[in-house]
This record gives sequence, C-alpha cells and structure tokens, in this order.
Amino acid sequence: MTALLMRWCVLIVLNLGLLSALPPRERSQVPALPGVSNRVDQTASHIVAAGFPEETHRVVTEDGYILQLHRIPHGRGAASGVRGTPVFMMHGLMATSTSYVQQGPELSMGFNLADAGYDVWLGNARGNRNSRAHVTLDPDQDKLDFFDFSWDDIGQRDLPAMIDYVLTTTGHEKLHYIGHSQGGTVFLVLNSMLPQYNDKFYSAHLLAGVGYMTYFPDANLGALAQRTNTLYTLARRLGFVEIFPPDSNSTSLPDWLFPLTRVNVDCTLSGDICDAINLLRNDRQTKEDSVPTEQIGIFGGAAVKQYAHYGQNIAAKAFRRWDFGRRRNVAMYGTDDPPIYDISLITVNTTMHYTVADNLLDERDVLDMVQVMPNTRARRVARDTFQHVDFVVTDDAKELVTDYIIEAIGLMEKERDEANTEEVPASQTDAPASQTEPPALLPEEVISISPPDVPGSSSTLSLGVLSHVFLLVLYVLGRI
Repeated sequence: MTALLMRWCVLIVLNLGLLSALPPRERSQVPALPGVSNRVDQTASHIVAAGFPEETHRVVTEDGYILQLHRIPHGRGAASGVRGTPVFMMHGLMATSTSYVQQGPELSMGFNLADAGYDVWLGNARGNRNSRAHVTLDPDQDKLDFFDFSWDDIGQRDLPAMIDYVLTTTGHEKLHYIGHSQGGTVFLVLNSMLPQYNDKFYSAHLLAGVGYMTYFPDANLGALAQRTNTLYTLARRLGFVEIFPPDSNSTSLPDWLFPLTRVNVDCTLSGDICDAINLLRNDRQTKEDSVPTEQIGIFGGAAVKQYAHYGQNIAAKAFRRWDFGRRRNVAMYGTDDPPIYDISLITVNTTMHYTVADNLLDERDVLDMVQVMPNTRARRVARDTFQHVDFVVTDDAKELVTDYIIEAIGLMEKERDEANTEEVPASQTDAPASQTEPPALLPEEVISISPPDVPGSSSTLSLGVLSHVFLLVLYVLGRI
C-alpha cells in the first residue's frame, strides 16, 4: 500500500512541476565565474564576478518584510556617473534575482540591459532566500505567520515598495518593467488593484506572465488543483508553509525529494521511484546536459500559499483574489466569491511574450488577456519548443527575447526624447536624466516606503507544497 501511495505522490510531484520545472531540451550550462558561489542567493557575487558594478539595497514593506534589491547602475566600461532610465526586473515563482544574471555577462538579460545603457534593478519577493527577513518575525520560529502570504501580497505590498524606492533613489518619474512568470502575475495584480501605479511605468514586458487560467494546459495538474484547499489545510496543520528553505538540500528532507533536475535523476534510488520518474519525464535530454538546481536561480524558496493561490485559480478557471471560503469572503470582500482582478484597468504599454510549448500558460489565455488590456500586444516566441522557464535558462533566449526587448525599449526611449526636445526649447532643457547623479544613498541602507493601504491581505497555500507534504508524510511512514 505504501509503495502504491509512493508512486502516486511521485506522479503528483512531476505534474506539479517540482521535477518538471526545467525544459526537456537544450539548456545552457551556467558559466563558472571565479570567486562566485553558485548558490541562488549569491546575486551580488555573480554581478561583481561578471565585471559589472553592483549595489545592494534593502526596502522594508508596510507590513515589515525586508526585501533585497540588487542594482547594476551601468554597463561595463561606462562612466560611473552615467545613469540610464531604470529597468526593474522581477523573478518568477520560487526564484530570486539571480534568474537575470545566472547566464553570464554575454547572455544574461540583466547584464545585456546594463550594457545597453540602462540602470538595472533586480527585485526579490518576500520569503525567498534574498528576502527571508522581517522586522519582527523570525522565518524559522514564526514561520506560520511569516509565510502567511501569496503573490497577491507581493503584488500589492512588495512591488509598490520596491518601485517607489527605485524611483525615489534614481530621481525618475517612471521606469520600464520586466517580469517572468509570477513576476508577470504580480504586475497584473499591482496595476489592477492599485491603478495609480500605471503612471509609474513607461512599458512592461511580461515573460510567460501568468494571469487568466481558463485554458490551463496541464490536465493532471488541473485535476489535482480541485483539492487545493484540502491539501493546503493539511500542509498548514503539519507546519509546512515554505518550499525549499535554505537547508532543504541537506537536513530538512531526504535527498531523493530534490534530484538535480528531472533530466538527471539518480536511478540508484528506489526502483519504484525511478520507474515512475522515467515513465513520466521526457527523455529527450541526456544526463550530460543537466544543470544542478543550486546553479539555477529558480530555486530560491517560496511560501506554500503562493502555489495554493495558483491552485485555487486553476480550479476556478479564473484570475481572482485568495478564496477564504464563503463566510470569510463575505467578511473580507463583501461577496461570496473572491473578486476578479480587473486587468482592463491596466493601461501600461505592455508586451506579453509567450510560447506555445508552455505547460503552465495557454496561448488562448494570453490572447484573451491582450483583448481586455487596452494597451497590450502579444508576442509569440519564434521557437515552438521554447518552454516556460526557457526565458531565463537557455542561451537562445537572448536572440529570441532579450534582443527584442532592448530594441523595443530603445525605440520608446528615442521617441520620448524626441517628443521632449520638441516640447521644450533646448536652452531651457535640464541635463538629461541619464547624466544626472542619483541622490546619495548608502547601498545597505534600509528605507521603509509605505504603499497605499491594502484591505484584506490574504492567507494562502500551495499546490507544490501539497505534494511536498504528502511526500514527506510517506517518507516518515516508510521509516516507522
């Protein structure tokens, strides 16, 4: 019986993406840089080792989370006083700011933007390894309270604090935004729930930005999502509220729960586990092509509730706020069901980059969002095998995605500069922002910027943790 449950739980993990998060094809090897630890929370050392200037900043949200931001103020060889227009980059679910610098100086999107003349800022969501801190809560001792958040809170609390900090620090009124996966979700949340923030963005490029869930492509995960609330309740009762805590690869859980990648599974493990994994995973990639998870900026930790919120939306086939249950929904929202995020309020010039091979975001959902958002276009990546995580882990992402984004931002910058030149006589024009030194702020200084009040901050859980919990339970049972 235990063996049967073991097989079932492994199937869940694979379909949840814990083992299938990485694409089953050509994947670039993360370059080894001297003096750099390949842990995902070593963003600063990656930047410095690649030959770029780096600043580490910290921001405190209105509810006390301490967020880390990394700044690449200019490219290699540029004068230290030159600052271009800010570009803010937000990582995906379970990731960190390392996502945008892990491919090395020639291929990483963050480095490419800095070399193109922009002032690059890399954000970190609450709870990941770079932002696992709070002014009063201890993430280990107070974990039930610390990890009581979903991406709704990241969108309505973390993003406003970081965006306002960047604009205050640089002296700019607006910036460009780039977000991958959940980094796109939180952008949609921010600008639909706090529409005044639309005025703070010149443009946005969402890379597989998850929103609508009507046509969610993974049928097995869609079926499992129907049990999200039950699994979340179980996980919370067992005290499992965090995925990939800092010690998860060593002492927290057995090693077989965290193989290097789905394409490099150690088959000296239990035969039942290996058989299930090899049956379901795509075998098109050889062991030599795999990349250890600790070298990829997509394993930076997350709250279980972030997964659970996606699970609720998959089950409901909707893009809406956290579902507390009918009674609490009425108290929190005034309605039986959670409110839908009204993305028609998003007026930012937005490009939604998507791929037809994405197993987490369907093309039809992307096109439906584009129809609703008034100033948005869809752009299909020109490789049909390009997958959800490829935006930040493959070499050809530069050619297929990054180069387009840099060109698009450059054209917008040029048009804006030309418009400003026509409106203001040259003799009255101040020095361009790109030549203006920002206010003097210490990189390590903690500054608290409070965004507008957000009613009803959510309490959420996760699909990934759901399976995480069952696997651990079975592991414990197996040792009894």
